[in-house]
Amino acid sequence: QVQLVESGGGLVQAGGSLRLSCVASGSISSIPILYWYRQPPGKQRELVGLVSNMGSKEYVNSVKGRFSFSRDNAKNTVYLQMNNLKPEDTAVYYCATQWHLTSNSWGQGTQVTVTS
Repeated sequence: QVQLVESGGGLVQAGGSLRLSCVASGSISSIPILYWYRQPPGKQRELVGLVSNMGSKEYVNSVKGRFSFSRDNAKNTVYLQMNNLKPEDTAVYYCATQWHLTSNSWGQGTQVTVTS
């Protein structure tokens, strides 16, 4: 099963930007759908959005217009560009395939902290 590693998190002020990376151990093109989730402190993990290998992208309402996905097949990487960050975006961010969701198998994630 493909392994995923998230990176790019950090501490940023409200209104700032970050770009997260999700690097796969295999070909990104072979992953039908890649999901981004986040887990705010003290809360359950929640969906941020998804991107398919056919190019379709979906975002939850709370991040629409601020977050965007892109992919670099040559680097086996999917990016999550986050703009106009808000304190409520503070969370650990994860990427996952359907297999990871089904098996409840998560990586270490990457911490994003947004200060007001």
